[in-house]
Amino acid sequence: MFTEDQIAIRDAIEKICSDFGDEYWLDRDRTGEFPEDFFQAFAQGGWLGIAMPEEYGGAGQGITEASLMMQAIAESGAGFSGASAIHMNIFGLNPVVVFGTDEQKRRMLPPLIAGKEKACFGVTEPDAGLDTTNLTTRAERQSNGGYIINGRKIWTSTAQEADKILLLARTAPRDANKKRAEGLSLFYTDFDRNYIEAREIEKLGRKCVDSNAVFIDGLPVPQEDLIGEEGKGFYYLLHGLNPERIMVAAEAVGLGRAALRKAAHYATERVVFDRPIGQNQGIQHPLAKSWCELEAANLMTFRGAELYDKGLDCGAEANAAKYLAGEAGFTACERAVMSHGGMGFAKEYHVERYLRESMLARIAPVSREMILNYISEKVLGMPRSY
Repeated sequence: MFTEDQIAIRDAIEKICSDFGDEYWLDRDRTGEFPEDFFQAFAQGGWLGIAMPEEYGGAGQGITEASLMMQAIAESGAGFSGASAIHMNIFGLNPVVVFGTDEQKRRMLPPLIAGKEKACFGVTEPDAGLDTTNLTTRAERQSNGGYIINGRKIWTSTAQEADKILLLARTAPRDANKKRAEGLSLFYTDFDRNYIEAREIEKLGRKCVDSNAVFIDGLPVPQEDLIGEEGKGFYYLLHGLNPERIMVAAEAVGLGRAALRKAAHYATERVVFDRPIGQNQGIQHPLAKSWCELEAANLMTFRGAELYDKGLDCGAEANAAKYLAGEAGFTACERAVMSHGGMGFAKEYHVERYLRESMLARIAPVSREMILNYISEKVLGMPRSY
């Protein structure tokens, strides 16, 4: 399915991850400390630029290679804690790569690739959710050509660590354009804590990668930090949705595989009533079923990646991959906990952490229900339901 070079990428990532074992991630899950040494290991190896253009310091690879990398991270046992620690640096600046000027790319991409800067994603708002065109954060143009931004964002990951923010804001009132998606502009600018407050949200899993409510009060943004044309930001954002969904799908499959590996090992070693519990079909069959589900989801994931890398429409495949992988990953993690019995509830066996993290891929970056809406309308030709 993969070329020798792609397999070599996966092998190299597995080697890096081998230095960060289960106990490392258990500790980060307990303390909430950002895995900085893990992040820097990828930066030093040049992996943060795997899908960035070579002329700006990247490796110039495709979404297939990036997905292989992210899957290997999750599958190592790092799960979404490890994947999310570097996820934004891998895909987040896709709008800059595609729509930014050469000056912007030379200024913005190399520090991100080198791991000298971390970025966060300021799109979702508390009163808008998935209805992005309903956001209210405003960017007011100033006489000097720059902007002043005010508003709120929520579920902004890594805002406690970020140096930069990719920020979507309204530059025209909603009723000023015929289309709801117009009037939104995209900025990549300093996460200036003199004007931005990030309040961490306590959450179910992935404790070491923070999620935040962000409050923006009078943030000055220079004209040169506007990406593309004013009012076209929503369309630029859409361009990066499919690769994000493909990578999240790859990560969900990786996490599910990690859980399945733990469950199979435990079932082989654990003896009850003088026989390994894995000898019982009641244990075997659910795990075997999860293997089938994960591999099917994986095929859809890399089908979507292949289409994207060829410049072809992959909307249906990217959405289906995210749906299938999210469900398969969650189910595998649930079955892993149940296969461990009471010990599945114990942190030292790690599968309870996997289960908590697996919920993420069912919710973000888009809900299961919105994916099914998309498939119903765009693939099956049924009436729009929302």
